[in-house]
This record gives sequence, C-alpha cells and structure tokens, in this order.
Amino acid sequence: MEKSQSIANLAKALLQFQGNMGKILKDESNPFFKSKYATLSNILENIQKPLAEAGLCFTQLPDGSDGLTSMLMHAESGEYLMATYAVHAEKNSPQAVGSAITYARRYALGAMLGLNIDDDDDGNAASQPAKQQVDPYTQKYKTVAEVEKVLKTCKTVQQLGNLFIANSAMVDGDAKLKDAFTEKKSDFSPIPKVAG
Repeated sequence: MEKSQSIANLAKALLQFQGNMGKILKDESNPFFKSKYATLSNILENIQKPLAEAGLCFTQLPDGSDGLTSMLMHAESGEYLMATYAVHAEKNSPQAVGSAITYARRYALGAMLGLNIDDDDDGNAASQPAKQQVDPYTQKYKTVAEVEKVLKTCKTVQQLGNLFIANSAMVDGDAKLKDAFTEKKSDFSPIPKVAG
C-alpha cells in the first residue's frame, strides 16, 4: 500500500463517508455457489453520492497483466491511499480477464472503503474460513448403514475403538452390527507365533 505523506483530511472524509453509508444489499445470484452477491454497478450506485458528499473520489486501473490498482483520493487536499490487488483470470480470454477485473474491482472497493456488503459470497471458496477436518471415527451416526460404511474404512484398532464408543448404543442393539465389529477387530489381532 502507498499513501500520501499525510492522510488527516482523507481520514476525516472517510469517516464521514462511512457514517453516511448504509448496507449494500446483494442484488445478483451466483448459480454455481447457490448464493447472492452485490454487483459492481450496485456498489457504484450506492457509493456515488456519499463519496461526493465527503469530498472523496477513486480510480481503478488495470496494472500490468495481473493487477488492479485502486486509489482513494481526498479531492480538496490531494491526499491518497493506493494499493494493488492481484487479478487471476481462470482463462486467458478477453471475457475471462474482464470478469476477473470486475470481480477484483468489487472486492477492492469493499476493502478500501470499508463497505458493508451484506454476506457477499460470490467468492465462496476463498471467503470462507477453512473447515476443521471431522474425524469420521468419532462421530455418532443415525443409521446402521452409516456405521457399517465407516466401519469398512477402519485401518487401526484406535479408529475401530473410537467408532464403537461413539455408536455403542446402536452396536449393542444390533447383533449383526456387533458381529461386524468383532469380525473387523480380528483384522487387527496379532498373528500367533508358530513354535518351531
């Protein structure tokens, strides 16, 4: 990020802008992720008047082949903040690059201006925190079929024991399932030594 030597006037103006800005609602659907997001035109329409009232303006320009530089300026003092956002198009076609730039513009504006864009989820995979890995062997299942499916994947006595403990009530109530656990346990029994 780059900035002018002083940003005191810019900071006051940005404070005014953020105080006047409401929530920007999602106005478009992303069928792939089955979610909604705020379009660039919707964002621009919502920020135009509050920006002007605060004496702020911005510009966004493609920077080389894989960047978008956004600059927020205080019109009266000339103070500015500037940063470049990496643009990654899925394909090297004009349509894909244009789409990636539009995507980058939306997110750069949201970050630069501190916009409340509802629960924007157009970048679903990138915007959600990583989910913690669930251990299938410690889960309590609802059906015998689910337990049997996981039972077949047990590779250690520990996994088998965890699965049994988590689902003991179901195992105790189903003789066939109990036999399946006993049979699986024999897979991990030590091989007896042959005297010789």
